Amino acid sequence: MTLSREESNRAIITVLGRDQIGIIAWVSGRLAEYHVNILDISQTIVNEFFTMIMVVDLKPAILELVELARTLEHEGDNKGLQVKVQHEDIFTFMHRI
Repeated sequence: MTLSREESNRAIITVLGRDQIGIIAWVSGRLAEYHVNILDISQTIVNEFFTMIMVVDLKPAILELVELARTLEHEGDNKGLQVKVQHEDIFTFMHRI
């Protein structure tokens, strides 16, 4: 059965900041703790700046989207990283051409 857009359980996570050891390990480890499945990941380093975009499945998650976003954003701030978590539909709407 295919999910309609209204029933999507996917979110987009973006991480930006100065490159440092362990960013991917930290994010993926936290997501594993919360039972969030990573569906796709893209990361790059431009000069000394790290950027990552992840598509994740929230269906098995033990946290609601808002709580996950708050937690990762707060912990990211402590690491000097900007972390944003948005529902797929909101991300798509905000970034349409």
